Amino acid sequence: MKTLIIYMSVHHGNTEKIAGKIGEVLDAELKRAEEAKPEELVNYDLIGFGSGIYFGKFHDSILKFIDSLPDMAGKKAFVFSTHGSPAKGHNKEFIKILTQKNFKVLGDYECQGFDTYGPFGLIGGLAKGHPNDDDLKKAAEFAEKLLK
Repeated sequence: MKTLIIYMSVHHGNTEKIAGKIGEVLDAELKRAEEAKPEELVNYDLIGFGSGIYFGKFHDSILKFIDSLPDMAGKKAFVFSTHGSPAKGHNKEFIKILTQKNFKVLGDYECQGFDTYGPFGLIGGLAKGHPNDDDLKKAAEFAEKLLK
């Protein structure tokens, strides 16, 4: 299965670490959002989208990329994200956006990532040390499920 992972990782490389682990399991090509081109997606069986969470949503570069896409008519996709918050559910809105483009979303993964944005930097950040080995192991397990 030919796989492409499109991601955006800005501050601490949290999302890039998760993209790398998932990509390793899926033998995927990885591209940052600004490197990806909409016309390339036809060459892949599965497309992953990953981002840190910024003010409750995926990075603008990922959102703009999705907005530029035509109807994807059942193309398979998955979603992953990192965030400072221990709360879950950050991927729901992005999954909804993909579904509106007619992607068939196979699943999603999210974990904490070290966050020092704004006031969090004043207190030493949130989720220090994440993604950790356990987060990476769970990302690999998520990727393995996509192969089945």
